[in-house]
Amino acid sequence: MTLIVLVRHGQSTWNLEHRLQGQRMDVPLSGLGQQQAQDAAGRVAGLVSPGTPVFSSDQDRALQTAAPIAAALGAAIHPDPRLREQDLGAMEGLTPDQLTPEPAPEGLDIADVGWGGGESLAEVAARSRSFLADLALCDHGHPPAQAVIVGHGDALRVLIALLDGRTHRECDFALELGNGEIITRTWTGTAGVA
Repeated sequence: MTLIVLVRHGQSTWNLEHRLQGQRMDVPLSGLGQQQAQDAAGRVAGLVSPGTPVFSSDQDRALQTAAPIAAALGAAIHPDPRLREQDLGAMEGLTPDQLTPEPAPEGLDIADVGWGGGESLAEVAARSRSFLADLALCDHGHPPAQAVIVGHGDALRVLIALLDGRTHRECDFALELGNGEIITRTWTGTAGVA
C-alpha cells in the first residue's frame, strides 16, 4: 500500500484574477500562494517520511508549490508533464464572464469533449493512468511506500477518481480543492492503472 499525498498548487496570479489557466506554463504563485506553499510544506512533512519522492506538474505554479515541500522533505522534485492541468484550448486566459457557452455534442458524455478545442477529461485520465503505471514500478518494480503529488484542481480530481477506482466520467467536481489544499489516499498500486 502506498500513502499518496496530493497537493493543489498555491494561489496563482491568475487565480487572483479569476482567469482560466489550463496548461499555461508561466503563471506564477501570488504572495498568498507562496505562503500557502510554505504552509503545505509543513503539513506534508508531518504526513510522510523524510526523502519521500515529490512528483509535480511541470507548470510554474505547481513547481513553485513543490519546491518548499521537497526542501522540507530533503527530496528532489520529479517534474512530469502528465500531471499538468487540463488543456483548456481557446478558453485559457479568459475570465468566466468572457466564456461563450458551447452545446454538448450529440451522443457524447461531457467528460469526453475537449471544450474550447482543448483536452477532454478522457485525455487527462489517459495521461494520469500512464503516470500511475510508472509510479507503480518506480521503486525497483514496486510502488513507493509514500509519494507526494503536486498538481492542479481538475487534473487532481481526475487522478483522485482513478485512485478511488472510478472513471474520468465519475469525477467528484463537488470535491473542494482549494489552493494549497492537501488530500491523502491509500493506493494499492493497481487502481487507476488499467
